[in-house]
Amino acid sequence: MAGNEQTGNAWRAVRRLIVGLTLFLFFALFILWRVDNPRVERFRMALVDRFVPNMEWMLVPVTQFTRIVSDYQSYAQIYERNQELRQELQRMKGWQEAALQLEQTNAQLRALNNVQLSPSLGFVTGEVITDSGSPFSQSGLLNVGLIDGVRDGQAAVDGLGLVGRISGVADHTARLVFLTDVSSQVPVIIRPSNQRAILHGDNTLAPRILFIDNPDEVLPGMRVVTSGDGGIFPPELLIGQIVRASNGEVRTLLAADFEGLEFVRILRSSPLDQISGAGALVGEDVLESVPPTPVENPVDEDKDH
Repeated sequence: MAGNEQTGNAWRAVRRLIVGLTLFLFFALFILWRVDNPRVERFRMALVDRFVPNMEWMLVPVTQFTRIVSDYQSYAQIYERNQELRQELQRMKGWQEAALQLEQTNAQLRALNNVQLSPSLGFVTGEVITDSGSPFSQSGLLNVGLIDGVRDGQAAVDGLGLVGRISGVADHTARLVFLTDVSSQVPVIIRPSNQRAILHGDNTLAPRILFIDNPDEVLPGMRVVTSGDGGIFPPELLIGQIVRASNGEVRTLLAADFEGLEFVRILRSSPLDQISGAGALVGEDVLESVPPTPVENPVDEDKDH
């Protein structure tokens, strides 16, 4: 026990000596750096030249740590900038999608403006607000109705061809039955063979052509237009072109774009003036203003002679 106490006392004495020397060294350096004297200044510079270059190895970790901190700050700024660019790119994608939709809408409206219609046909343009594409029915709901002059049976076209007919009208909406619906049957003429037939919908984009007189004369690529029979559809409205199925059936590839259908034009045919006779052509008021033409009697002339 006595040996241990002596050893502990020796270590405490050594620690006190080291602490004392360290404090004295720091105090001496402080006094040395505070003294304003040319000789002391030269001594200070000699100490710096002697010890500072040999301490560069101690500054390497500090320099590397400073670089690491600087790089981390740069990476953090790059990450924040990258997140901002991602958000901006997402917003630009939204604007791009909106621009594409507006472009498609504009193209469809411009296509509607290019439709050539008979002068006796008026029209009203409506938007397809819902589309029922079930396996049992093919129809759509339009945002136009009775107040817009829409009536049952009127034809609807897009910028390319006939779409269908109106079947059911309310004040502000109307139901449009597509040509592809199984209940749709349209009298048609196949050009240029001029054969009459019936276009029968079967819930596909290529309805069948039925009741053809001479099927052998019907070739793929021939145009199919409405015949106007029955007075339901105006004549010469484009429907599509003839195609042959793998089983030999004659079908019509519809010209209307049913997949991207958004706007349609409802045709309103105005009745023509009926002419009952020649007098109605000129007008009764004109006939009354014309004096009657005298008629000579050939019998009296013979008596004079």
